[in-house]
Amino acid sequence: MNKQQTAAERRRNAARIKRLKQKRRRKMIRMFLMILLVIAAAAGLGVLGFIVKDLIFKDPVQAYSVSKEFPGGQNAGSEGKADLFASDLCVVIEEKLLDQVNLEEDQEGILFDITDKEVIYSKGAYTKVYPASITKIMTALLAFKYGNMEDVVTITEENVTLEEGSQVIGFLAGDKVTMNELVHGLLVYSGNDAASAIATHIGLTTEKFVEMMNQYAAELGCTGTHFTNPHGLQDENHYTTPYDIYLMLKEALKYPEFTEITQLGSYTITYERSWGEEVSTALLATDHYLTGEAAAPKGITILGGKTGTTSDAGNCLALLSQNAYGEPYVSVVMGASTKELLYQQMSALLENANMDN
Repeated sequence: MNKQQTAAERRRNAARIKRLKQKRRRKMIRMFLMILLVIAAAAGLGVLGFIVKDLIFKDPVQAYSVSKEFPGGQNAGSEGKADLFASDLCVVIEEKLLDQVNLEEDQEGILFDITDKEVIYSKGAYTKVYPASITKIMTALLAFKYGNMEDVVTITEENVTLEEGSQVIGFLAGDKVTMNELVHGLLVYSGNDAASAIATHIGLTTEKFVEMMNQYAAELGCTGTHFTNPHGLQDENHYTTPYDIYLMLKEALKYPEFTEITQLGSYTITYERSWGEEVSTALLATDHYLTGEAAAPKGITILGGKTGTTSDAGNCLALLSQNAYGEPYVSVVMGASTKELLYQQMSALLENANMDN
């Protein structure tokens, strides 16, 4: 047993040292090229300056081929090469596994270093998966982009007519809730009634809002994603990929409100009943890292993200986090058979965020 542990430790250390050398090499190259750029600028050599600048800021990875990764997909083949996978994105070329991360055969997961655009772990990055409530990342993005957080939304019968057993805050038709409270209920507690209310307020109809979701996904380059609802309740035609979830989380970083809300372990939502009574309801976060039911690895700070659970999707978690050095990461685990296993697997992934330095 001790010999096995020692061998595992050696493998982990070897992987850590390899990544460290690669990272140092990249930084040295960037520093050298930056020095050349400064010299070129000082000497007035404009052409050389532009060449060196391009070398520094252009990702050496070739443009991502949509038609190759998603043959026959809804966005496949239209342009051949996708400009959207540009120099500021992590690009997955092949599977990249780690000995200490044990996802089951039918699971998918990723760990990306956002700063260095490095793929640390990738299993099934482009595999079609059911997102469950991870869908609500996109719902929130549209709320931040087009909504006014001070708007007062009147809950409709449609907003509270959801499938039995659905996660809901408990609104009644006629209740009045601000958009700000709805977004908190959406991201902290994963309320499906909040998602529905946001959709009909922003899009006027759920159908129009779903069109907006798919349009935004296309703009982000989510070529493996198709939405049919704003909450993630099971639908065969409602799907995404781990890589597309990364693109959505990366977009979410543009909105400080997203991480401010998704870092909350609880929230007390306040709204008004149709008859004028003010109601306050305490909501507990669905993310076990935030509630203390699971412990993140030492040095890892959870910045936010989204959980998702249905019988078809399994237990899923998408996170923004930062390591002990303040460097941001995106991590996704899909399809765990239990919540306990989900957080064990996510913690095993996040351990590698600190190893990367």
